[in-house]
Amino acid sequence: MSMLPDTFVGGLHDVDRVKKMPYRPLGKTGLVVSALSFGASSLGSVFRATDDSESVEIVKEAVQSGINYIDTAPWYGQGKSESVLGKVLPTLPRSSYYLSTKVGRYEKEVTKMFDFSAERTLKSIDESLQRLNLDYVDVIQIHDMEFAPSLDVIINETLPALKKVKDAGKAKFIGITGYPLENFNLNVGCHLFKFKFIGYSKNGGQFHNLKKKNVLLLRTVIERSTIKIDVVLTYCRGSMNDNSLKDWLPYFQSCGVGVVNASPISMGLLSNRGPPSWHPATDSIRQACAQAALYCQEHDVDISRLGLKFTLDQEDIPTTLISTASLENLKKNLESVYTPLSDHERIVLQDVLEKFMKPLQNANWEGVEVAEYRRQLMEALEK
Repeated sequence: MSMLPDTFVGGLHDVDRVKKMPYRPLGKTGLVVSALSFGASSLGSVFRATDDSESVEIVKEAVQSGINYIDTAPWYGQGKSESVLGKVLPTLPRSSYYLSTKVGRYEKEVTKMFDFSAERTLKSIDESLQRLNLDYVDVIQIHDMEFAPSLDVIINETLPALKKVKDAGKAKFIGITGYPLENFNLNVGCHLFKFKFIGYSKNGGQFHNLKKKNVLLLRTVIERSTIKIDVVLTYCRGSMNDNSLKDWLPYFQSCGVGVVNASPISMGLLSNRGPPSWHPATDSIRQACAQAALYCQEHDVDISRLGLKFTLDQEDIPTTLISTASLENLKKNLESVYTPLSDHERIVLQDVLEKFMKPLQNANWEGVEVAEYRRQLMEALEK
């Protein structure tokens, strides 16, 4: 049972529920965050049409129940998620929650999807604050840094721009987000993720190879930049099917970097409905998770609850984001925080891990989404 956090506000919070919520330090930021946090991507109608009035109630319920970390981005619904939050956040005490948003990823059109330039970064935070109806955010993050055309842009433009944002009082901490764990390599001695970037320009209808080099992603950023990274956000890497984040946590802790983990059900892999058609997981990952879901159904257990509890019970993970535009689903997720697994559920969980997840050996889809983005970008530029 937790002590009341600094974000507790009498008259707003449900004391009993807040006391049931675990709270953990987020690196060296000084922020003590709820183990379960709220990802507002769903409020942008990213996955389905949503009801803004219900979305407002979801945010209120989340905060009143003890969730004190909310994550959003301009990319989620092209501003809609932030705008919906902007309807409800002014009705809540600013001290009752921490808010993070992002820069760098914006439009659905592939040629306008990413822009990590300093000019766009500075403009983006002002747009976000206006939509959010806030004077500042607690964390400002570079959205999916692995998609940047060059690390030079991140080092020489994006990060210095975020430092200006922080110095201006518009954000308190700086973070990055992405899927590849190696993208968060902070140590010279750690395993290096090498990634080939090929830049193209259109000249008379022909493409020419402008740049081809190995890039040592975040390690290079950290070594070449004097700007401190306070927080990293990664997703689908602290889950039953891929728990490779566990191996990186001690290192992040040694660096004083706070970790935000997202999507404990791996973007629908660990659910009865299964992943969406666009999910980048390989067939072997999909099949193993589908078999696990069926096994859980046969034993009258909710695989999504197992997936969430598996992640939440890892106390070294400061906070895990869940996203929903359903008040019913939010309450269901909150109950998973408050209610331990039954003996039967624990047995099924161990069976699932042993029978279906362990053989995967933390299989992932690193590089798949970046490669697809590059392909689509090339096709668009050829037109």
